[in-house]
Amino acid sequence: MAAMPLALGAPSHHGSSSFSSTVSSVRRAVPVPEARRTSSNARHRVSTVGCTATATATTTTLSEVDTVGHRAAPRGFNLTSSNIKMKATVTVHMKSFWSGLLEITSLSDKADWLYHWTKDLLVREWLQLELVSELNPEHPISSYAKYSGTGADEEFYTYEATFTVPASFCPIGAVRVVNEHYSEMFLGEVRIFPADQSPLSASATLFHCNSWIHPSHISPDKPRTFFPVTYSYLPSKTPGGMKKLRHSELLDIRGNGTDERKPHDRIYDYDVYNDLGNKRPVLGGEKRPYPRRCRTGRPHYTQGQDTDWETRATDKIYVPRDEAFTEIKEAAFLRELVLSVGHSLCTLKFKDMEDHKSQSFPSLAAIDALYEVDFRNQPSQSQPHTHAEIAGVMIGFVVDELERLLHGAHLPEEICRFLKFETPEIHDKDKFAWFRDEEFARETLAGMNPLSIQLVTELPIVSEVDGPSLITKELIEEQINGVMTAEEAMRRKKLFMLDYHDMFLPFVHKVRMLEDTTLYGSRTLFFLTGDGTLRPIAIELTRPESQDHGRRSSPSPTKDEWRQVFTPGSSVTESWLWQLAKSHVLAHDTGYHQLVSHWLRTHCCVEPYIIAANRQLSRMHPIYQLLHPHFRYTMEINAQARQMLIDAGGIIESAFSPGRYCMELSSVAYDKFWRFDMEALPEDLIRRGMAVRGEDGKLELAIEDYPYANDGLMVWDAIKQWASDYVKYYYPGAKDIIDDHELQGWWTEVRTKGHEDKKDEPWWPVLDSHESLVQVLATIMWVTSAHHAAVNFGQYPLAGYIPNRPTTTRKNMPPEMGGPDSKEMRAFLEEPERVLLDTFPSQYQSVIVMLILNLLSSHSSDEEYMGTYQELVWRKEEKIKEAFDRFKSKMVDIAAQIDKANMDPKLKNRNGPGVVPYVLLRPSNGHPEDEKTVMGLGIPYSISI
Repeated sequence: MAAMPLALGAPSHHGSSSFSSTVSSVRRAVPVPEARRTSSNARHRVSTVGCTATATATTTTLSEVDTVGHRAAPRGFNLTSSNIKMKATVTVHMKSFWSGLLEITSLSDKADWLYHWTKDLLVREWLQLELVSELNPEHPISSYAKYSGTGADEEFYTYEATFTVPASFCPIGAVRVVNEHYSEMFLGEVRIFPADQSPLSASATLFHCNSWIHPSHISPDKPRTFFPVTYSYLPSKTPGGMKKLRHSELLDIRGNGTDERKPHDRIYDYDVYNDLGNKRPVLGGEKRPYPRRCRTGRPHYTQGQDTDWETRATDKIYVPRDEAFTEIKEAAFLRELVLSVGHSLCTLKFKDMEDHKSQSFPSLAAIDALYEVDFRNQPSQSQPHTHAEIAGVMIGFVVDELERLLHGAHLPEEICRFLKFETPEIHDKDKFAWFRDEEFARETLAGMNPLSIQLVTELPIVSEVDGPSLITKELIEEQINGVMTAEEAMRRKKLFMLDYHDMFLPFVHKVRMLEDTTLYGSRTLFFLTGDGTLRPIAIELTRPESQDHGRRSSPSPTKDEWRQVFTPGSSVTESWLWQLAKSHVLAHDTGYHQLVSHWLRTHCCVEPYIIAANRQLSRMHPIYQLLHPHFRYTMEINAQARQMLIDAGGIIESAFSPGRYCMELSSVAYDKFWRFDMEALPEDLIRRGMAVRGEDGKLELAIEDYPYANDGLMVWDAIKQWASDYVKYYYPGAKDIIDDHELQGWWTEVRTKGHEDKKDEPWWPVLDSHESLVQVLATIMWVTSAHHAAVNFGQYPLAGYIPNRPTTTRKNMPPEMGGPDSKEMRAFLEEPERVLLDTFPSQYQSVIVMLILNLLSSHSSDEEYMGTYQELVWRKEEKIKEAFDRFKSKMVDIAAQIDKANMDPKLKNRNGPGVVPYVLLRPSNGHPEDEKTVMGLGIPYSISI
């Protein structure tokens, strides 16, 4: 007999994998075989188990199925006697003995674990299977599955069960599983087939469970129910015997809205953001509208407590069990996190952290020394050259401490390099790119936040908060050398703007009361040149009137509003002031990117779609199967973000503008600007004036060379066509859409519960036609895949070099602080570079930002890319398979077009000396591990970290 699985007595085996970036679905908890990552034809690896046909007096065949959506009669057996023998193979992954033991803290619980583990090892009957008939579900047939060997994938073990099925049983509509082992196990797949046939035969009924099954002693009355993966059923097409099971599964997932959730629960419910920390307002409700998150049932924090953050922040936040990272994903995440933390290890070594958090870099060369670039950027010997001065406090502290422990021995170069970060693409291409106006402007179209640039449609520019801008027509005409009037430039769509004036202005005084930070409202004006590139021509910074303008420790009298327009002047002083003004704008843009373009629009607003889909759409529903790949890992990533990124005192508040008010800013943006009907790419471009729709329905871009829009529209069209083909197959007419109570229930819940604060808005689409359903589905698919890829995977390549994308600013503009004789202006005139370095994030903030951006921008070993994988049910339906193949072919073609565009010297926003090619929306060619693109491997299906 084969040996017992090592999963019960030794650590599980994990192959090498690099950390990813994407959010979860039920299937996703499975460690991903190599075949799944490289081929659209082998997503699910089959664990083939040799089986000897059991001799019976009966001959059994399972007929093939009719078209899923239009199946006239249930699939059945051709029976020649009253009973037949059936076999089942089950693939299972279990936590190792050691991992289970280490999760337990008390000695008594460890002893209990050891006792039950030994008992389970002797009994060996760990899985009970129940076959459920499509026509008579009240009388299932049960059997125990026993260990039979290791599967094709080393992470999984195979179990077998034998059933005697009566002739009256009819087709198998579901399988119910009870885990009688003491610990949870991961159920991969179940195959049920006639005993005299192969498990790979066409007669086999396949269940891709891909779900954690908790032990029966935790929940003895609730076996898990799984439905075959080879068929999709609209509610009206569901076999009669399965309707009750289908509905009861949804009821179990919804829960009752009470109690604190346990780690093994599969409950999806809604709650407001009331767990970000003490002294932080609740997000969600009339006062501060916000999308809803998954309800955990944890006690809400108390506003009156004195601590600055929630003491429970270190506890793991509940997500439904199948939404959590796989063990491989978790291991890869932790490995990447540990490696990243290694770069900034010294942050844990300071005896008094507060003494170092505000320390600036001593020089630009000290910033360069953070990266592993063969030490090409080391300062000359005439400059300061101690470790602390060259590499900054972070790396220098670690190196000095290690060398002290080694009694003065110098560390090998390899160890020093381990402590450095990878050189970001922008710095590797052109180490001076961050200083150039051309790059500053180019990144508004092809950077990590290409979603804020907008067309100027009115002059003069007027604020809803404080009136007209100081960027006058005369100033515009002076900056464009009088080649045309300001009105003509606006009429010819030559003027564009980054507008963070009204959004940031209400937060200016509150932020300035915080230590070591500042804030302005800002506007940045660009002029479209003849070669298709933007040229920045003016930056307006505003500090509103204040009655307590000074720091908390040194309040000053009432001060009038201060605002000034900076231009790329010809003098040295004007040039340095212009560079400082750009730093403030970049901090605004980077903060807005992280809080709105990234967190709010992709992570936060998507979570309600996932919760509603699980509560209202059966796993058998074709729309659930279409959206499911796009939801992978999202809820787990969002939970981890609430734990270490957006929580009170977390990384976002510590290192991004506007500090502790970051989440309030996100709420304001949701309230004022977020609309579902504007989240589709074409509508977003039109809203910002970056495109108009012609009479033929096609979009005409205001800037012809706008890489995000150029590439994005090709991807959008491909996604929408795939969604359209899919919907047409399952919904022949509008009535089918209207009568689908699960579909309508999902969309109603998205609007009324997930986005409750906007439930009465008139712009919500109504699912009453093919066009409206396709638009809704394509929008969700776009946001979770391409939109997220565009704002996520370029973060470290572009913002990992702090001068290129500072995340916050710490010093006011020198002119604000007084005239030419003021202390601040004298310091600026004497050492402008020192003022710039003091304006940038501190060393502590910079290293924390680099650490997290490196983590967020990474791709995962188990990532699934758009067009490279299709669900098994899609391959079973010929028309759906053909539609997916067209989608896949289109994505390959788009990749080729993007590669061609990136090599076109006429497209100066994506090609030229030192220019980072735009590949954030470049699809994979089907073999992402072979891709050698600059910033990504392709477009993942779902949101990645």
